[in-house]
Amino acid sequence: MAFRLFSREEKQDPAPGKKASATGRVVAFAAGAGRPVWSARDSGSLTRGGFVGNPVGFRSVKLIAEAAAAVPLVCEDGARRFDSHPVLGLLRRPNPGQGRAELFEALFGQMLLSGNGYLEAVGLAASGLPEELHVLRSDRVSIVPGADGWPVAFEYAVGGRRHRFDMAGSPDPICHIKSFHPQDDHYGLSPMQAAAVALDVHNSASAWSKALLDNAARPSGAIVYRGVDGQGVLSAEQYDRLVGEIEMNHQGARNAGRPMLLEGGLDWKPMGFSPSDMEFHQTKQAAAREIALAFGVPPMLLGIPGDATYANYAEAHRAFYRLTVLPLAARVAASVAWWLSEHLGEEVSLKPDPDGIPALAEERDQQWRRVSEASFLSNAEKRALLGLPPLAEG
Repeated sequence: MAFRLFSREEKQDPAPGKKASATGRVVAFAAGAGRPVWSARDSGSLTRGGFVGNPVGFRSVKLIAEAAAAVPLVCEDGARRFDSHPVLGLLRRPNPGQGRAELFEALFGQMLLSGNGYLEAVGLAASGLPEELHVLRSDRVSIVPGADGWPVAFEYAVGGRRHRFDMAGSPDPICHIKSFHPQDDHYGLSPMQAAAVALDVHNSASAWSKALLDNAARPSGAIVYRGVDGQGVLSAEQYDRLVGEIEMNHQGARNAGRPMLLEGGLDWKPMGFSPSDMEFHQTKQAAAREIALAFGVPPMLLGIPGDATYANYAEAHRAFYRLTVLPLAARVAASVAWWLSEHLGEEVSLKPDPDGIPALAEERDQQWRRVSEASFLSNAEKRALLGLPPLAEG
């Protein structure tokens, strides 16, 4: 019997008697069937301002993407766990220019920046799997919905040229992984969009500080001259001599901290930051914490001061993996496994292996200790609690 588990017949124009979503035609009418649906936010501007031009956004994306890409994956079919499998072989070297970590880091990065990740299948191996996998830039991809609301094609546009990926057949040439978006039927919502206001505040604060240094930077102090006759004006010779003495003896790292000897009615007035300047600096730190909050990164891991949510760095590190990295890695691995199963012709699953994450070693040891000491459980029940497949008979 032909493998029909992943049949896409339900995505075609439903004939009488076939199952189809009642809202599909409404979604297609609202989006415009046959026309590209554009994202509500300009992902290119968000990437430039929130990732390329913002250190907090850059570090948040890099921290999540690198951590999630390094999470080990296990391949199972429901009854056994594979040490070697064609899916694992494909992911180990998905294309000549990338390994597994590089591919998934790019995929996670695209999802964090735009809310959408796209994997392209290239070629066909003997096993039915693609020969290569490539990550597509999400800002170049647009979705073309059909009459039933499902995507019938993906358009990839570069420099005025377009390539259309047909999604009518099976298996799909593109795997689209998107984040939840409450107001968009086709595109996902990225943390960068949620943190857009905080990013603007943080970037504006940095630009203000740079402009202050360039145009109106406050010196450490001022030399005030009070003449004997009440006229606070130095002669040209006196002025040149004073400037030369300051440049030679009181500027630069070599002269840092050297006391200044003033004479002839000269007085030193130190200067500092006003309370409004200090409040502006705190506003910038608050914006940085909001950016980290949108991405799910504990501010402590980014070196942002003033945050005491977690007792120590190790606790913040565990929370980062449990609340941010593992949910993202599990969702992406499940989507990729289902897509590759469609190519392979049999269902396999991919899921993260928390036992291989050093940051969760303490939690793993505690769980294994509790399960192993439970004498009322059988070995099969203990393996099930630990997420391990059952042993083969005999």
